[in-house]
Amino acid sequence: MRRVAKLSAACIATAALAMTATACGSTSSDNTTSSSSTGGGKGVKIGLAYDVGGRGDRSFNDSAARGADKAQKEFSGSIKELTAKTSDTEADREQRLSDLADAGYNPIVAVGFSYAPAVTKIAAKYPKTNFGIVDSVVDAKNVNSITFTEEQGSYLAGVAAALKTKKDHVGFIGGVDNPLIKKFEAGYVQGVHDTNPKVKVEVQYLSHGQDFSGFTSPDKGKQAAQGMLDNGADVIYTAAGSSGNGAIEAVHGAKGAWAIGVDSDQYNIPGLAQYKSAILTSMVKNVDVGVYDFIKSVHDGKALTGNNVYSLAKGGVSLATSGGFINDIQPKLDAAKQKIVSGQIKVKTTP
Repeated sequence: MRRVAKLSAACIATAALAMTATACGSTSSDNTTSSSSTGGGKGVKIGLAYDVGGRGDRSFNDSAARGADKAQKEFSGSIKELTAKTSDTEADREQRLSDLADAGYNPIVAVGFSYAPAVTKIAAKYPKTNFGIVDSVVDAKNVNSITFTEEQGSYLAGVAAALKTKKDHVGFIGGVDNPLIKKFEAGYVQGVHDTNPKVKVEVQYLSHGQDFSGFTSPDKGKQAAQGMLDNGADVIYTAAGSSGNGAIEAVHGAKGAWAIGVDSDQYNIPGLAQYKSAILTSMVKNVDVGVYDFIKSVHDGKALTGNNVYSLAKGGVSLATSGGFINDIQPKLDAAKQKIVSGQIKVKTTP
């Protein structure tokens, strides 16, 4: 979930939802932050290569940032942040990782599946540097792959949607129609239909192929959500980075409709405070936990490697309860969760 698009009149119109430069611009950021804490042990030099959107997207990248911030505070040291652009080539991503490695940052965390080829190549060139990658698997001795069972959390979002809809019509908006976002769709649709087969699920993607603008276009998210609302949907789940902010705005403007957030607990995001009364729940993906665990492992001298999967059973994904809007259906959500954890329900990863 993620990404940044070119500034447009439509983007300006949703400025309340995208106030940071990364959420509504196309420039790369290059920032270093230092910690004044005196955490135990030697300070760490954390390198963060964000996906498009970077810190401030109120979603995926921000979750990774929280994990790095926690580690920085606990272990002292510094964070160097570099952010991708929508126009990035493989060479750009490789250069970003190389720059961090050359500057002595270790560990280096690549935030997003698009970095997989670059991590594969650069990790081989810097065997003494520890690399982490979020949302993809890279098989190398010095790489920790941080992945999640998005389909399981999305299944629970689907259960919530099916129980809350009054029109038997719900929606799913994906940023880009790639395999990762398809996992969100698959779980959501299955959760809806397992709960109530009569509920219609309307699906729309904001961009396709290598066009990643669907992750950073609040105007597109708003337009898509408005279309679904006009068609009769009253619960909309959006897995589209900062584009989801626009969808939440649209839903807030429709009486009786609910939005389901993603990645972060969007009810508690300050930039979305004016819309939180319409945020039913969020499918929280604890990227921060995975990033923190990795940095801590490097700090402790026992770097994690291989594919570390953060599942529903391990608390890697969950539904947020902020606002209390799902309290009345919590027993049914807990029952569905238990069936997934026990293996009684097998959640699909493709629609």
